Formats: sequence, structure tokens, C-alpha cells
Amino acid sequence: MLTAEAEQRLGLRLAEVEVKQISRVRSYGGEVALPPGASLVISAPVSGRVQPAAAGNMPTAGMIVAANQPVLLLTPLLSPEREVLTPAERVSIVQGKNQIASWRADAALQVVQAQEQVNKAKLDLERAERLFRDSAGTRKAVDDAQSQMNLANSALDAAKTRQKLVESIESESQAGQQTPLTIESPQAGMIRAQNVAPGEVVAAGAPLFEVMKYDPVWVRVPVYAGETAQLALDQPAEVVPLNTEKKTRGYVAKPKLAPPTATALASTVDLYYELANSEGRLRPGERMTVRVKLQGASEQRVVPWAAVMTDINGGTWVYESVAEHTYVRRRVQVRYVVDDLAVLESGPATGAKVVTAGAVEMWGTEMGHAK
Repeated sequence: MLTAEAEQRLGLRLAEVEVKQISRVRSYGGEVALPPGASLVISAPVSGRVQPAAAGNMPTAGMIVAANQPVLLLTPLLSPEREVLTPAERVSIVQGKNQIASWRADAALQVVQAQEQVNKAKLDLERAERLFRDSAGTRKAVDDAQSQMNLANSALDAAKTRQKLVESIESESQAGQQTPLTIESPQAGMIRAQNVAPGEVVAAGAPLFEVMKYDPVWVRVPVYAGETAQLALDQPAEVVPLNTEKKTRGYVAKPKLAPPTATALASTVDLYYELANSEGRLRPGERMTVRVKLQGASEQRVVPWAAVMTDINGGTWVYESVAEHTYVRRRVQVRYVVDDLAVLESGPATGAKVVTAGAVEMWGTEMGHAK
């Protein structure tokens, strides 16, 4: 029995034994991964010399870029007589000229093909209109022929535009002009790899840099195949860094539909969860602890985990308030702990009040360890 002054000095607080809906969790090891298509490699459209888009601001790994942000300038090297070039640079120039020649031939062929399609569509339209005037055709046939005529004209215009573009590039080559091409980032994200240096000459198709979209990321969780039936696969999971305390709250990750993957040697199947990563703290390949909910949430008798004391033999106890200023130490059996709640196998009845704050001090007073 304690006095009111002693209770105030110990800072006692009480909580009731309650019945709550409890969902158990099981912890697994997970790995942070990038979603499909989150990492893009940008290649050189033509051979040329690389320079940063902004003076002295060459893209480096870890640099954050916005969508459509200029990253590099690529100056085509189309006139080897203008400067002293290395053999590799001369090879790149020849490759560029061959590529332009190929474009010119393709553009001319497309113009011819488009013109033939226009001629055929024109004849089909005239034939359909003549049959319709003679009451031997239908209005639908005329409309279809007109539609084909419009499409053929559009294709011809596009082919002529492409031909003019190729001719302008070729004329710049012959005149010795070098118009830089702006290489932009196709998406917002982080530069993951830089493959070129300032002033380097690259061939057409050579990788320039890789940009990674880091928000959101996926978490891949290998799970023993025999346990999947016990898991609530449609429920969010909790992701926490390694070496964290059991009570530490982590990130909420939503289940994600992904191509089914498994590891035969380990008898595991992979679960995937999507996790927000707006600050970019999580890195691809980083190991995490993932707490996955089990199926079958049920009502359980619980007390705050702070109310449970453990003796030197591993026995668990709580202090129950049986009357005003009167407390009795009760033996309890804890089935498992979820968050800050202990699920009881046996112990005080529902509604009983147990000590939470100050229980350690009461234990020390009773066992003779208090000062």
C-alpha cells in the first residue's frame, strides 16, 4: 500500500486491460530497388564533341536535374579540315557523314513513297466520286477515299519536312557550320552515371549520361514460399532501416503489382512494395527490415508493454490497482508484443487497472533495489 505522496513522487500512471483488434506482423529482409523504366540512359544522336550546357557545370553523379533541363551540348564534327583531329575523331566524323548520307537516302525514298500514295489516293477518290455520281457507289466509299487522301497528303508533308531537315544538316556540313545540339534530361531525377568528359568526341549512339528517377522506389521482399498464405498481401507494410529498435516506426509502403519473380534455390518468392522517397535518402540496393502484416486480425486482451516487468527467471508481471493506494503484483503470460501493446495469454481481467509509468520504481521498491 502506498500513500498519495508516494504515488505522486513515483509519478504513477494507470491503464486499463483492454480488448483490441490486433494485427500481427512478421519481419523480413528487403532490398530497395528502382521500378522498371526509372533509370534512362541518354545516348548521342550524332557523333560530335561534348560540352556542358552551362559553363563549368558538367553533370556529375548525384546531381539533381529537372525534366527537360539542358544537360549537355553536342557539337557535330562534320568538317575535319577545320582543326587537327585524332584518328578516333576522324572516324567519328566519317561515321557522321555516312549517317547523314543514309538519312538523305531514306528521306528521298520516303518522299517518293508518300507521293505515290497521294497519287493512288487521288485516283481512288476520283473513282469513288464518279461511281457515286452514277449511282453505282456509296457516300461512305467517297468519305473513306477522302480520308485516305488526307492521310496521304499529311504523310507527304511530313516526308518533305524531314527531307528539308536532312538537307539543312548536310548544307551546314558542307559550309563548315557547327550548330550545337542541346541534350536535355527526359525526366526529373538524379544523374546516376556520367559517361563523358568536357571536350570528348563521341560516336553516334554512345552513352552520355544516365538519369535515375528516385521517387518513388520499390522494396523487394523475398519470402519463403510456404508462408505467403499466412500474409496479408493486400495490406501496406512497414519499412524500417536496419539496426533499429523494435518500437521504432518506419515508412509505410503500399503493395505493388509487379512481374512475378522467385529464387528457386532459396525457395522464396518476391513481394514488391512502393515507397515514397522524395528526399532521395533511400538508395538502390540498400537493405531494409520490412514488417508484413499477417492475415486474420482478431480481438485480443492487451496491456501496455511498459506495464510488464520481467524477473531474473524470465517471468512476467504487472502491478494491478485493486483499491485506492493499493497495488498487487500479478503474474501474466505474454503471447507476443505488437507495437507498444503486449497480448496476454493470462493475467488480470478486462477492465482491471495496471501501472504503466512508475512500474519500474515500484518493482525496485518491492525487490529492495530502490534508493
